[in-house]
Amino acid sequence: MILGFHIRELRKSKNLNQEQLGKILNVSKASISGYENETREPDKESLIKLAKYFNVTLDYLLGTNQTPKWSNKPDTIDLKDFLEANECSITYGGGNLTEEEKQQVRVAMATIFWKRHAHD
Repeated sequence: MILGFHIRELRKSKNLNQEQLGKILNVSKASISGYENETREPDKESLIKLAKYFNVTLDYLLGTNQTPKWSNKPDTIDLKDFLEANECSITYGGGNLTEEEKQQVRVAMATIFWKRHAHD
């Protein structure tokens, strides 16, 4: 679920539609839709093209590391503090979330954090 989420968010951050991103990667709009909805997986070459185009690491795309390449140490400390400060409030309707749901919320929070702290 992380890969599709990241592809969609990165595509939107560049104001691209699925067809435009497909042309950049030399794949169809249906392929991009499949990647974003996790019904299709990009091949190794497409993953590398995605990482290069959006200036992120493969680890970031695959969800093993949420930190963009351009970040610096103060940024990562700020994100750590941000996530820790909000950890206790990760509930829904008064009920606790599963660990998987909490991880999805952390990914969303990290994405918002990095979008706000982007170094242009």
